Amino acid sequence: MRITDLLQKEGIELKGASATKAETIHRMVDLMNKTGNLKDPDAYEKAVLKREEEGTTGIGDGIAIPHGKTAAVKSAGFAAMVCKQGTDFEAMDGKPAQLLFMIAVPDDSNDVHLELLSRLSMMLMDEEFRNHLISAEDKEAFLKLINAKEIEKFAEEDAKMTASRAVEKTNSGYDIIAVTACPTGIAHTYMAAEALEEKGKKMGLKIKVETDGSGGVKNELTAEDINGARGIIVAADKKVPMARFDGKRVLQTKVSDGINKPEALIQKALEGQAAVYHDQGEESSPSDSGEKESVGRKIYKDLMNGVSHMLPFVIGGGILIALAFLFDDYAIDPSNFGMNTPFAAFLKTVGGAAFGFMLPILAGFIAMSIADRPGLAVGFVGGYLASEGYILTTVKGTLTIATGGTSGFLGALLAGFIAGYLVLGLRKLCEKLPESLEGIKPTLIYPFVGILAIGAIMVFVVNPPVAWLNQAMSNGLNSMGSSSKVILGLVLGGMMSIDMGGPFNKAAYVFGTASLANGQYDIMAAVMIGGMVPPLAIALCTTFFKNRFTKKERQSGVTCYVMGLSFITEGAIPFAASDPARVIPSCMVGSAVAGGLSMFFGCTLMAPHGGIFVFPVVGNPLMYVVALVVGSIVGMVLLSILKKPLPAEESEI
Repeated sequence: MRITDLLQKEGIELKGASATKAETIHRMVDLMNKTGNLKDPDAYEKAVLKREEEGTTGIGDGIAIPHGKTAAVKSAGFAAMVCKQGTDFEAMDGKPAQLLFMIAVPDDSNDVHLELLSRLSMMLMDEEFRNHLISAEDKEAFLKLINAKEIEKFAEEDAKMTASRAVEKTNSGYDIIAVTACPTGIAHTYMAAEALEEKGKKMGLKIKVETDGSGGVKNELTAEDINGARGIIVAADKKVPMARFDGKRVLQTKVSDGINKPEALIQKALEGQAAVYHDQGEESSPSDSGEKESVGRKIYKDLMNGVSHMLPFVIGGGILIALAFLFDDYAIDPSNFGMNTPFAAFLKTVGGAAFGFMLPILAGFIAMSIADRPGLAVGFVGGYLASEGYILTTVKGTLTIATGGTSGFLGALLAGFIAGYLVLGLRKLCEKLPESLEGIKPTLIYPFVGILAIGAIMVFVVNPPVAWLNQAMSNGLNSMGSSSKVILGLVLGGMMSIDMGGPFNKAAYVFGTASLANGQYDIMAAVMIGGMVPPLAIALCTTFFKNRFTKKERQSGVTCYVMGLSFITEGAIPFAASDPARVIPSCMVGSAVAGGLSMFFGCTLMAPHGGIFVFPVVGNPLMYVVALVVGSIVGMVLLSILKKPLPAEESEI
């Protein structure tokens, strides 16, 4: 284990102030805590001070190496401080300390701290090296100096260790292990896994990929796989279990990078171009060990965690409700359509029960993505209050809490994010509570205070304006003329093809499912048909304009027929990835035309899914097929124009 594996920028301070020994230790414990290595900073600080009582760790020549081995440490780590003016540390030679390294080691880590102490002490014997560290201009320079010195001093030893590990991995382990996951768990998950596996094999590497898809986790990584791997990749757009990677270098990225950049990801993982992942514990917010996530991507991942858990309820319940209308007899009682016959009533009741979980599940799992398990209950209650639309209102002259129009999908969305950050705030407030109360935080404080607070926020702050906004939007859609709805269909259909399963695609889909709850069935029809066009347009083009594609692409084009008819937009991704400038615009235009025609023909869809499976419940099915065919042909023609014929020898590759 190398020092540079355990020292992070967050744990370095280059302008430390002169202070007492206790004050300096306290400041360095704060630095260590920022690296995420500590479970209990106070307990760790006590362990360091206790070690100082046994004998000072100020070793002379302006160097001090305070350290502590305790159960309060989650994973081994370093913190470093430069005090150019010197700070009192009771050194054996009486000199103030200018260069301080603090080591944190878990209680069950054998003699790791002794190994680190030995290695660090040997490096610091070089006076020139010490002076360079003290004069370092920034943290990057500080880390580079340590890395260079460590390579120079221990290159032979590390090489032997690496060779030994390589022999072990050749016999029993994997060079690369990976996890792939997307919000729906249908296409991106498995396409990324296949791309990584194929590229790994071509590079002569042993690789294992775990898929976290809609059917559950497959090819699950074992503890032996994780401990023996040279590199770890997590290509996911939703939350996946990360605690098992604690203390390992983990390259975290988007699932689309797993599809489009498998070789680059594998190379980075093998070269150690990822930070060490530090698990923040069950009650802490998840942290990314790769490059720092943007705020937008963090919000997107939290949202997609909610959407991915919501989809089974939406799709299963929605299709059952649609089938209830298909098998019912409208003539018996138009006002009770869907419940007139026993079989229809059964389908609608069961489907309605599943569909009713949509908003609480969405909000609950958004909150859980932000604040882990303590956020689930708080988010779930917030989502339920949004779906029921509880507000403070007057009934028969009496002020009371009653339903006042649901705040719907938007309200549940807000509930999820508010609940997540509310629980994070509660955790922050509870950090100073006595250790004896640690056990009641997740079982009493978080659920009681969190649910009470989210209830007040939803009833008094969120629901009233959002319910009004939803009603205004619904009224606006209902009042739209045919031309306005056609424009909406064009936009939604085109959005389904912009990124084929990415944020734009999901935004259009989520808008469609939200509209279902408000009875806007024509919107869902436009969304679904827009998602079917890209694979179909490509399949048609590979069939009728073969000279634009290689032999392998033509073979893949056949599967696009199946994917398009099954509403798997992601089937178009390999073609879009290899030629985005031509494929994406062609598919967007074709999808927009199909979505606009669907609206123009007044087609409706009560099920929150697409493909030929739901055609029996489509309103105006004949014209829906016409819209699909026309949109696919438009996409095909445009793609054939943009893509030029390949040379004869190239088309046979």
